[in-house]
This record gives sequence, structure tokens and C-alpha cells, in this order.
Amino acid sequence: MVSRCQVEVLYFAESAEITGIRSETISVPQEIKALQLWNEIETRHPGLADIRNQVIFAVRQEYAELGHQLLLLQSGDEIAIIPPISGG
Repeated sequence: MVSRCQVEVLYFAESAEITGIRSETISVPQEIKALQLWNEIETRHPGLADIRNQVIFAVRQEYAELGHQLLLLQSGDEIAIIPPISGG
């Protein structure tokens, strides 16, 4: 049986506009690959697919590639979805 934990997902800028929320708590496996974690979030908010290749993904305030590295999560960890900041 896979242990699950509750993590807080924070949405910034365009990702907050797409989801309509600033944050939510979701239940995910404690051991999960970064890309699988993104897919879990995208399943809840399919509109995020539009910005998938542009977002900065941060786990516990450390940037993570959307790839196959294994994340070891604990309940209460913060996951941040940060789209590119547009500006002049």
C-alpha cells in the first residue's frame, strides 16, 4: 500500500486565474515523480495544460524540473505553480 500525504498547492499569477483559486490541499503519494505530481494537479485543473511547458514548479521552495526525479513528500509540504512573469 502506498502512503499518501496532504500537500498544499499554491497557484500564482496565470495559474491562479486558470484554476480560480490561490491554493488547495490535495492528497498524493508520498513518493511521486515530479511529472506524476504535475499530472495529478492537471487532472484537477485541465486548463493548466496550456501553461505546462512554461511553469516553474517548486517543491518546498526548491525548483523542480517536470521530469522523472522522485520527490519524497511529507504532509504539509508546499508545491508552488509559478507561471512566467510577463513584463517589459
